[in-house]
Amino acid sequence: MSTGQSRRTYPRARASAFLTALGALGLAACTAGPDYRAPQTESPAAWRVDSADSYWHAAQPSHAPLDPQWWKVFGNAELDSLETAALAGNQTLRVAAAHYVQARATLASVSSQQSPQVGLDAGLARERISANRPLTNYSVSNVSTVQNDVNIGATVSYELDLFGRIRRMVESAQASTQQAGDDLANARLVLTAELATDYFAMRELDNEIDVVNRSAQLQQKALDFVTAQHDLGAVSGLELLQQKAQLAATQTQVHLLENQRQQEQNAIAVLVGTAAPEFSIAAKVTPLPVPALPTGLPSELLQRRPDVASAERAMAAANAQIGVARSAYFPDITLSPTLGWESTRFGGLFSVPSLMWSVGATASEVLFDGGKRAAGVDFAQAGYESAQASYRQTVLTAFQEVQNAVTGLSVLERASTDGQSAVDDARKSFDLANDRYQGGLVAFIDVLNAEQQLLASERQEVQIHGQQVATVVFLAKALGGGWSADDRELACSAGTCREVPGADMSAAAGKS
Repeated sequence: MSTGQSRRTYPRARASAFLTALGALGLAACTAGPDYRAPQTESPAAWRVDSADSYWHAAQPSHAPLDPQWWKVFGNAELDSLETAALAGNQTLRVAAAHYVQARATLASVSSQQSPQVGLDAGLARERISANRPLTNYSVSNVSTVQNDVNIGATVSYELDLFGRIRRMVESAQASTQQAGDDLANARLVLTAELATDYFAMRELDNEIDVVNRSAQLQQKALDFVTAQHDLGAVSGLELLQQKAQLAATQTQVHLLENQRQQEQNAIAVLVGTAAPEFSIAAKVTPLPVPALPTGLPSELLQRRPDVASAERAMAAANAQIGVARSAYFPDITLSPTLGWESTRFGGLFSVPSLMWSVGATASEVLFDGGKRAAGVDFAQAGYESAQASYRQTVLTAFQEVQNAVTGLSVLERASTDGQSAVDDARKSFDLANDRYQGGLVAFIDVLNAEQQLLASERQEVQIHGQQVATVVFLAKALGGGWSADDRELACSAGTCREVPGADMSAAAGKS
């Protein structure tokens, strides 16, 4: 081969070698960092339930979609209306929704780095070149010229993601977007549960205020009786003062309960997005429903709760960030071809002589950074360990909350049974005292005392029912909220099975 031929083929050989090197890098390309694997969590085999308690039973898992309107199991139209208003007007929920939109926008922005960036440059200038500029050729003198410079061209920039930096960034952004979606679902669940809790607490206070008001009325009758007896000299002034003090104490309780009710009403106003002075709910004495909610298995709980799903997605995002940090050890390779035209006049701008182009690639690699990249990897690794610990803590908290609700409802069921017995006994005592009074065997004050005991037992029963309803709401929240409205589950209480519409709280496929 001649020397001329060697020189003519050398650029081609270099280009071929360059392309071969790029191909080899492509074949050897790998994604930096560890691949994510979902965490394995040990779940209890079953919830701890007293063997003597028949309130709970194992629910059959249902694969029907979860009903987001879980509160409808209570069958309360007013609560349904408030929940709808809260979902439309609550500001905290809007914040979570906006964060989800931001996360989706971030994902779109990061994903765009997987595509080439194409730009268009155009310029128009009339310029004078200095005659005293440095010489580029000693045999030719510089002269001053005035000329136009018209140019237009396209530029392309594309980073070869040979080592997976961009892929890991997209992976992290996808997990963060899913986490934001789970956070939105959790915000919705927390909002609806908090509203239901406040609403039933307000209704429990209405019932309790009614009982205490009736108790105050009886104490007023007792005070009138004792006052008459005192005027006749049958009782001492001490007994009169004691009866007055008891009435005043009961009236004070009414005022305190009314204040608590106002606070619950104001809390509901905030949740539905209404100013407290413009919001009111009329007092109403109504029985509180206590539906039975089957719990399913502990292992199914992890598929239902959005906060658990959010914590797991946080782990996935943190794991991908380790890959992003490790990719800093590898070179960045960018392709940047250009194509354009440049001329001194518009007429000849798009002619062949005005054509200009370039094809090339740039590669950059940091040789020494004083430990910056190592610190970045350590930071990302610690972030993953933190997310892992947060996930495990969230799982433990989930198990704790459901177990607390299961235990609490079991205890409250027995307390409700005993409370009902106390009411029945107090009612019998009142009837007996009233009969004895009608027969002239006891004084009227004994009848009042018996009725006062009956009201005290009724107040305790109202409080127990209020705690039961609040615990049912807490259980619904702890289980992730929602169940299939089409399924019907048999719930057993005190050895008797009753059918509760829409009470299937067993785990369903997918996330709430």
